[in-house]
Amino acid sequence: MINLLPKDTTFFDLFEGLAKHGVSCAGHLHKLAAGFPESIDEVGHIRTEEHQADQLTHQALDRLDRTFITPFDREDIHALVGELDSIVDNINALAKRLSSYHVKTIEPAFVKQAEILVQATAALSQAVFLLRKTRKLTDLQPKIIEVHRLENVGDDNHLAALSKLFENGSDPLHVIKWKEFFQFMEAAIDGCEDATNVLERIVLKNG
Repeated sequence: MINLLPKDTTFFDLFEGLAKHGVSCAGHLHKLAAGFPESIDEVGHIRTEEHQADQLTHQALDRLDRTFITPFDREDIHALVGELDSIVDNINALAKRLSSYHVKTIEPAFVKQAEILVQATAALSQAVFLLRKTRKLTDLQPKIIEVHRLENVGDDNHLAALSKLFENGSDPLHVIKWKEFFQFMEAAIDGCEDATNVLERIVLKNG
């Protein structure tokens, strides 16, 4: 089989860098949730990671605009970069709200969801790293399947958490705040699945 990969591996470096920031942000968010409120400094770490991820995103899009030969279709590169960046953005938006909404305690279900996000970003990152080496779906499939499984677990946790929030007697302000927090967490987990869908499309088109 003819190897169509160009020698320039910059795009893969950028993909992997963005994936690493996703893993790191998820880890900081889990530490923030598990150790709150003493762990509030994790918000600053997440903000720093988000700024660094934004720089990589700008680099990737700028290179996409200037590069004639790309490793695969431009729209797929754009989609993958966008999905990886959105994971970090959602984590950062969530962390900022946790620090500014006068939260006193963390819901146990939120810590559980943070653990799911850590696992999902790790599996996604491993799939992204495989993209440099292979175009066989069978090579990436175990990681893709794992992200889909974790997203399903996250969905179940999300619905259970919302159900508990809406129990009779719940404080309305508490419900409003935590519904938003859980939605951002759900968006971050969903983003991992969206990114693996792009990876799957890439290997199917280029395998």
